[in-house]
Amino acid sequence: MDKVYNFVVDKQGTRLDKYVVERCPQLSRTQAQRLIVGGNIKVNDRVAKAGLKLNTGDRVNIIIPCTPPSPLVPEAIPLNIVYEDDDLLVIDKPAGLAIHPAPGHPSHTLVNAILSYVPDLPDSNGSLRPGIVHRLDKDTSGVMVVAKNSQAQLNLIDQFKARSVVKAYLVLVKGHLTPEDGAIEALIGRSLRNRKRMAVVAEGREARTQYHVAKYIGNYTLLEVRTETGRTHQIRVHLSAIGYPVAGDTMYGVKSAYLSRQFIHASCLGFTLPSTGEYVEFKSELPADLEQALKDIG
Repeated sequence: MDKVYNFVVDKQGTRLDKYVVERCPQLSRTQAQRLIVGGNIKVNDRVAKAGLKLNTGDRVNIIIPCTPPSPLVPEAIPLNIVYEDDDLLVIDKPAGLAIHPAPGHPSHTLVNAILSYVPDLPDSNGSLRPGIVHRLDKDTSGVMVVAKNSQAQLNLIDQFKARSVVKAYLVLVKGHLTPEDGAIEALIGRSLRNRKRMAVVAEGREARTQYHVAKYIGNYTLLEVRTETGRTHQIRVHLSAIGYPVAGDTMYGVKSAYLSRQFIHASCLGFTLPSTGEYVEFKSELPADLEQALKDIG
């Protein structure tokens, strides 16, 4: 059965996620944050954010669902490991590989592959996303980092939240984008017309995307893109919103005879190592299918 806890806050100013861990020490901070995101933790009967500062007298309701046996099965899927230490893996993810199980792809994901390589990932028995600290879309290729223990996972999550992680992408869009350097700032949230899509909406969350034109190719523009925030489908939504849709993107962009998937490649990822605090960057060359598309277009 689910476990239910009710507390009344007696100290001003504590973050909600920190308060939950203090009151329910069986939870890690990551687990508490997931419960908050999933709507299992409410403040004064309302869904709240992990960073909410609590006030004296606030009522905190916590529901910890009964954990069923993990459906995750290790699968011996080849991994292109760029870097590894005791805390983390940096992986060059191929296009077509989903990050974690979800409706439509219950297996053969990056998580299944990593569990085969690192069987004792953090939260591997209570989550479908063990070790995952950020995502790339299924059809986006490139570098990403995965935590190998809970302490490293929290450290990396904090770096992403603080926006100190460098995330750079190579993106091909339809049309000649001008000016050659710019930034897109527009709130992103669920589309009011289709809840499976994201969109620029007035009630959305802050999102900022920087771009630089690398070169013009035919009637396309190759961009170097950096995201300051990490909203779902951010690059695709922002570029579509300004009239320069991502080539090969069948949801927000335009189909292309040259591409079988969206032209987005995570080319660079920079962060500090949890163990030493040293800043490191990892890069990934453009994969063969995208390189060939540029040649065909050019």
